[in-house]
Amino acid sequence: MNREFYTSIKRDMKNVKFLDCSFRDGGYYTNWDFNQSIINIYINAFNDLPVNYLEVGYRSNPMTEYLGEFFYCPPSVLQRLRKESIKKLAVILNEKDVRAADATKLLGSCMETIDLVRLAVDPQNFQRSIDLGSAVKELGFELSFNLMYMSDWSQYTGLFNQMRKLEGLADYLYMVDSYGGVFPQDIKETIKRIREHTTTPLGFHGHNNLELGLINTLTAIGEGVEIVDSTVTGMGRGAGNLKTELLLTVLHARGEIDLDFNALAQVTDAFEDLKLQHQWGTQLPYMVSGAHSLPQKQVMDWVTKRFYSLNSILRALHNRSKGWSDNQRLPRLDISDEKSYTHALIIGGGPTAIHHAPAVKTFLKKYPDTIIIHASSRNAMSFAELKTDQLYCLVGNEGRRLESVFGDVDKIKGKCILPPYPREMGTYVPSTLENRAFELQRITFTDRLKDTHTTIALQTAMEMGLQDVFLVGYDGYNGTEMGQKEQDLLRENEFLFRQAGKHGLQCISLTPTNYEQVTQDSIYSYII
Repeated sequence: MNREFYTSIKRDMKNVKFLDCSFRDGGYYTNWDFNQSIINIYINAFNDLPVNYLEVGYRSNPMTEYLGEFFYCPPSVLQRLRKESIKKLAVILNEKDVRAADATKLLGSCMETIDLVRLAVDPQNFQRSIDLGSAVKELGFELSFNLMYMSDWSQYTGLFNQMRKLEGLADYLYMVDSYGGVFPQDIKETIKRIREHTTTPLGFHGHNNLELGLINTLTAIGEGVEIVDSTVTGMGRGAGNLKTELLLTVLHARGEIDLDFNALAQVTDAFEDLKLQHQWGTQLPYMVSGAHSLPQKQVMDWVTKRFYSLNSILRALHNRSKGWSDNQRLPRLDISDEKSYTHALIIGGGPTAIHHAPAVKTFLKKYPDTIIIHASSRNAMSFAELKTDQLYCLVGNEGRRLESVFGDVDKIKGKCILPPYPREMGTYVPSTLENRAFELQRITFTDRLKDTHTTIALQTAMEMGLQDVFLVGYDGYNGTEMGQKEQDLLRENEFLFRQAGKHGLQCISLTPTNYEQVTQDSIYSYII
């Protein structure tokens, strides 16, 4: 960066405020729960750091799912933070879920604890948000309009002209780079357009999909923005945000601020431990979503909760950027073409499928009217030599795993079953199996999780008219090996087994399992 650029920053630094929103934005990874040790370290460290505001979470109306204490920020939590922190405290309201009539209920108890209230506003709801903002301002809080989806603002007719309504109402108007896809020149051009309509002080909140969080924030400061956001270690939704420690270190190196590096290191170290667990930060899917201004919510779900391959995610993002539903339509699975089966054996990816494979093979010889449904390709090779009819559930990029497992795809003798069209994650079918690949017509037993391997396996069994299905290799996870992904998968499968049961399908595990929604039995009791 050239000297002129830094000179412009230095000229304006006396007017710049800093806001750390680690608990609010980082809550997307922890369900807005943080242990007390982290909270104490965070508050104590920031008491010694040159940051003006701490945004500690949401104030929210009740939701129908579990969300932690910093999603609701009960008065007792805010009082505890107020007692310990010397900084100004902020909360945010998600405008889509909050109306002006809710303002007193949500904020009346916060008068002595909260200084700044921010509104997360979808541009299409900007006009509606004015009423909520007016109600908040009447309560005496500082007020910020955080206008999301900055890279798409041009598609909202009259948006810039509507910004005039913030004069005298808002303390800040934030440009929120929700997709992490804006560039420094976009910052400059957007600020110029805003200034044609309002003199409201500006803020900038940048996501880090393209690793432009720092340069975009410095550019915003250079263009006169008065408040900027960051989070410790960049913790935040999807790819995360500008790192607080990076911003402060850069400004300290340029002589702009004084900095207590002991305090900074203490809080950074504490959050690094969280990062090892949740692994936020940009990676290729987030880069692609940022470059094409695609929502991070779905990408975050694909990356952190689903076991999709990188290629599957990238294919889905490519399809979405082009407006394509899918890249291949397949014949529907017609159960009338299949022979009648008495049993279905669904094989998962757990190690017990291999450990008990000899018993499973004996079972299949004893009950030849059984069809194998491979919910995962992981263990498929161990049963390749059997004459038993076999189906392979392919979701996303599972077809490549199938190729990898078999090596020689000519050894694959069964058929492939895919989710109903259109498939959000795209379709990959090994070329030698294209004439044996089919899709389900619909998923009937659940309205969600329609593209998981377990969903496809259970639906296929239902299509066959079966009332009982046997499971092997559905081990589940025990407490010592459960990270966040494993916990999510366990919950998802438990939900699917429960829903299948409500639709008349009983799931019986013949190998050891930690799933509570299935009946535990023993493969050996069937072959004595």
